[in-house]
Amino acid sequence: MSRRDQITMTDAEIAEFLAPPRNLQVATINRDGTPHLVTMYYAVIDDRIAFWTYRKSQKVLNLRRDPRITVLVEDGTAYGELRGVQMAGRAILSDDHEAVMDVGKRLFVRYFGDLDDAAMAGVEASGAKRVAITVEPDRVVSWDHRKLGGTY
Repeated sequence: MSRRDQITMTDAEIAEFLAPPRNLQVATINRDGTPHLVTMYYAVIDDRIAFWTYRKSQKVLNLRRDPRITVLVEDGTAYGELRGVQMAGRAILSDDHEAVMDVGKRLFVRYFGDLDDAAMAGVEASGAKRVAITVEPDRVVSWDHRKLGGTY
């Protein structure tokens, strides 16, 4: 068994890893071919990574021109603790108000807590300027160095 095989997460381990609120690194391709990399909050909806962002953001401009996207969620400090899930594929953008609000509400609850009336008003105001993005992965790469048992 290769080292890669040893550290690869199962589908269940990936789902468990993505369940808590962590940061999502989002990479898109700028017009000049360079990567555009930003950090976002995310939710898992129907087994897909989803997030929202401003309609006029650079990542949206990039994705409307070229829908290729790579996202990364990682954790750990020391080598033996490193874990991560990287997905490369295609971004699906939605301007549909209901879809945007669904993502926005999920993000608020996931990262900030209860969605009371005041919070809902803030999500609605922010949602008016946003687009929902879902990642359709073509390739998923995962690693959990804790599986090495301290051997590097």
